[in-house]
Parts: sequence; structure tokens; C-alpha cells
Amino acid sequence: MLIMANDKTAHWKDLLRKRLASAKQDGRTEEEKKAEETELFTKYYSEWKEGENDSFKHIPRFYYRLPAEDEVLLQKLREESRAVFLQRKSRELLDNEELQNLWFLLDKHQVPPMTGDEAMISYESFLKVGEKAGAKCKLFFTARVYAKLLHNDPYGRISIMQFFNYVMRKVWLHQTRIGLSLYDVAGQGYLRESDLENYILELIPTLPQLDGLEKSFYSFYVCTAVRKFFFFLDPLHTGKIKIQDILACSFLDDLLELRDEELSKESQESNWFSAPSALRVYGQYLNLDKDHNGMLSKEELSRYGTGTLTSVFLDRVYQECLTYDGEMDYKTYLDFVLALENRKEPAALQYIFKLLDMENKGYLNVFALNYFFRAIQEQMKIHGQEPVSFQDVKDEIFDMVKPKDPYKITLQDLVNSSQGDTVTSILIDLNGFWTYENREMLVANDTDSSTADLDDT
Repeated sequence: MLIMANDKTAHWKDLLRKRLASAKQDGRTEEEKKAEETELFTKYYSEWKEGENDSFKHIPRFYYRLPAEDEVLLQKLREESRAVFLQRKSRELLDNEELQNLWFLLDKHQVPPMTGDEAMISYESFLKVGEKAGAKCKLFFTARVYAKLLHNDPYGRISIMQFFNYVMRKVWLHQTRIGLSLYDVAGQGYLRESDLENYILELIPTLPQLDGLEKSFYSFYVCTAVRKFFFFLDPLHTGKIKIQDILACSFLDDLLELRDEELSKESQESNWFSAPSALRVYGQYLNLDKDHNGMLSKEELSRYGTGTLTSVFLDRVYQECLTYDGEMDYKTYLDFVLALENRKEPAALQYIFKLLDMENKGYLNVFALNYFFRAIQEQMKIHGQEPVSFQDVKDEIFDMVKPKDPYKITLQDLVNSSQGDTVTSILIDLNGFWTYENREMLVANDTDSSTADLDDT
């Protein structure tokens, strides 16, 4: 290649020399000669470069535009091809019979002694099972997987149950990804709000814990379930969530936990997606809606929870959040509830921080803290309590958060401090401030109650 390049360069130089030699006998002006020289140089240089760099002609096409809305045939073709692809991927997964067969093979090749109640398998037996298990299992029987599950066994073995659970989890993840991908209309690896609504609506009949829901409530249930996904997984409000983010979080596990027909009452109450939880949230909304117009005014929302949220904070809610003629719909209310019930979570803190950051500066200064805490002081006066000094509260907040800048508290400072829920409660909710202010007394009472219970037993 280098010799060819040198030959071409020499040829190009000879041509230029000949042209320059003949130019001496030419009667043209200097400008005309220079113009021709530039033209020839460009021509020969382009030919040389094209010969050297023609690999771009062999680069495979990697971008295919999505069909436009009016290209119905192309859209249908794309949908059908994706469906066929996903069906093929689904057939590559282990079915129930193959999983059962894998378990029998593992059990048959266990290597004594057992560790407690755990059946174990050595690497040699592990490879033998891999050879007998079939092509679909090949990706699970690797040194990397074995090493990942290897812990402190003195014989260098792994637990059969742990390995089987690993396989089951992988199969479940792939099945779920394929199931979610069927609702990915754009085929871009994410779900829009309407896509996720369709997925959950069609999932309801497969969840025994939701058998008691009336069909008239389905739309409210779906809205309640979908809001949790979008509140926590779409903080920038793009209107779409990556499928891999849905699989990585625990929400889908909580939703599919409703397949368990014997789910305890405690588990149902703590699960946002359960029927009791969804009915509780919607029931609260209906109870707040005193004029029964399907929307909540600021006055109606002020009775939320213990009814001790400050009017200043509620003003900010109605200034920043989406409302219709100054009233809040159910979807906006769900965001509000998710933020206040999960104040330790970064997404909830981001929601509340935006409301506290009145001037949109990206931080809270002493003025902002004082503005919100004055409303707490006013509520204390109304309830006949002695107002607490703002200076003391301000110092405590900065001591708790320990911000990088001693005069400014950013959202990241709140998240890093792990005290964001306490700080926000102090600023927006009289009940939250009272709980913080009397924390030592409450702990003492809990201790006394526990001691009394032990004495009784």
C-alpha cells in the first residue's frame, strides 16, 4: 500500500513539473497560470485521496429512519417484524418443563457433604450438567457465573439452590423484557405513558390480588400504578421510561407480587400497587373533594393528612404544579402524595425542593428558610404554642445538612445528608416540625411502653 502511494505521489509530482516547465514558454498571465495550477493540484490530489480512502464505501448502514405517521404500510411491517423477532427470542428461553429438567440434573449431580440444608455442586459436576442440559442452558454454565456464586465453601462448591434461583431470575428478566417490549410501539427501548397503561391494564386479570376490583375502577387503578413509575423513573418529565430502568427498579417486583394469592395483609398495605393501597389513595381524594367536581382546590387540599401543611407551602404547590382553573386533578394529586409519602427518596426531595426554591436559584438560602418557617411559627401561635426562634431552627438545619457552601443548601446537599425528609418536614408541616421538636420525649415514651409490655409478659 505504501509503495503504491509513493508511486502515485511521484507521478503527481512529475505531472506538475512538466506543467511548470511548459508554463515558462506560455504567454499567459501569472494569475491564469496559478488558477490552472490550483485546478490541477485539486484534481490530482482528490484522485490520490480517493484511491487511498475508499473504505467508507464499505461501511454498513446503521441508521434507518422510523416510518412517518402517514406511512401505514411501513409501520405495520415494522410492528410485524418486531413481533416475529420477540417471539423468536421468547422461544430461546427455558420453559417450565426445561427448568424442571434442569433442577433434576442439578440434584442428581450434587456433591456431598451438604452445607446445612444446602445441596452443593462442584465445578466438574457443574460442567457435566451444562453438557446434558441442552443448548438453551449453555449461557448459564460458564466459569464467570460459577465464580459469581462461589462464596466460602471449603470444597470450592456452589449452592444448587442459589444457581437455580439465578437461572430463574435471568429467565424471568428476559421474559418480562420481552413482555414489556411488545408494548413498545416506537421500538426504541422505552415505554410512553399510554404504553405502560396498556401493559398494566392487560396485566390486571393475571393478578389474583386484584380480583375484587370493579371494572369501573380499572382506569383509576391504572392511573395510580403508572404514576409511581413515572414519578420516580422520569424526573425530567420526558413522557417516556427506558424498559431497562423499569426492570432495574423494584416496582415491577411489587406489582407482580400481587400474583401471590396468600399475600399477607401487612404486605398489601405497604405495597403501592395493591387493591387496598389504591383504594385508600383514591378514597382520600374523594373525601377531600367536598364539592364533588372531581378536582381539588387549595382549600380542599389543605385538609390532606393531618391538615397541618402550611398555606405558604400549598400556595407554592398550586403555583408550580399543573392545575386546571386553579384546581388539581387526580394525576397531579398522585404526584403530590408520592412526594410527601416518600420524602427520603431523591425524586420526592426534588419535587419538594422545587417548591421551596421560590426564586429558582438552585439552592435554599436563609431568606427562603425564614419565609417558609414563618408560616410554621404562625400556626404555632394559632394553636396556642410558644413560637420557636428561627435562628435556632436555621442553625439546626445547617448542622444537619452540612452543605458545601455554608450559606446555601442545594438539592444534592439534602440528598447527601440523608436528612432531607426531616428538613422538609420542619419547613412545610406543623405536625412534622412538632415531631422533630419533641423527638426525645417521643423516644422516651416508646421506651417506657416497650418496658411496660415486657413487664406484662
